[in-house]
Amino acid sequence: MVRLSDVAARAGVSVSAVSRVLSDAPNTRVSESTRRRIHDAAVELGYRPNFAARALKSARTHVVGLVVPDVTNAIFTELLRGVEDEAYRLGYVVLLARADGLPAGVDVIGRLIGEGRVDGLIVQIGESMTRADVDRLVAARLPVVFVNSIHPEGVGSVVLDDERGAEIAVDHLVGLGHRRIALITGVASSDTARRREAGFRAAMAKADLVVGEDDVTRLGYEPAQGAEAMGRLWGAPHRPTAAVVANINAAYGVLAEARRLGVSVPEELSVVAIHDAWTAEHTWPPLTTVRMPLRELGETALRALVGNLSSGEAADAVVDQPRPMLVSRASTASPGLKN
Repeated sequence: MVRLSDVAARAGVSVSAVSRVLSDAPNTRVSESTRRRIHDAAVELGYRPNFAARALKSARTHVVGLVVPDVTNAIFTELLRGVEDEAYRLGYVVLLARADGLPAGVDVIGRLIGEGRVDGLIVQIGESMTRADVDRLVAARLPVVFVNSIHPEGVGSVVLDDERGAEIAVDHLVGLGHRRIALITGVASSDTARRREAGFRAAMAKADLVVGEDDVTRLGYEPAQGAEAMGRLWGAPHRPTAAVVANINAAYGVLAEARRLGVSVPEELSVVAIHDAWTAEHTWPPLTTVRMPLRELGETALRALVGNLSSGEAADAVVDQPRPMLVSRASTASPGLKN
């Protein structure tokens, strides 16, 4: 059995330093390089802390909850990977839960808060999460970090550079020669939808392009809502030659509805989506996307939550490194291009 003294010897520090770092003790004064050396030594030796004893001593479980709308959503895979990797490095375990689509009467968030199962929560707000749910999270004494959403009371959040992601999508289409570009985005109450629309409009203005009243739909991020938005755009008097879809899941619905309507992508309509996932390579045509740093988003959210647990102070952060990046595939081309 590996002991704290073994980790201390490997890292070249005192046993007390190892104990403080691995237990995430408040006000631990060690450099970041020493902290990382201790964690690396613990991993190399296979050290496993006694979580039951630690919880009794510190009143902590060293378990954090990650609540997402849908655990089957490919977008959340990278987010979860980032949260789990950083949690493992810092000595935490992640409990994953979904907030949407549960049977009536099932209250996952309430149980996590009320039963003391976790030290804190990382929450991705879904479009079906009510204001009452959010207010209950904020009112709870449990530390919470919101992902992709900023709460006005400043309880802690980590967001992406959504404006820049949308700008990259527009710039790509403008560079191909498109002049009438539509936006398919989330509901008006969505923080990410608002930021991405702001980036879309800024890029269109920079290119001296007009955004028509019928060129923006705000129906939601699900495939069915993307399909409905596609139907509306194609039924409008002035059809776009390209569309920025603010979420990759909605883009799957756009491609399916385009196929149903007999619209050729990209010959008649170019489509570029925000977010990238392995599924984007297997649509038809393969989907051009803007890759956002989701793994880094998860890492930053976990660090923010642990920091809150240690200091009691919440903070907001924007993850802008690595920068959003265009992944060009076959769903975009110059307008009117015929094979």
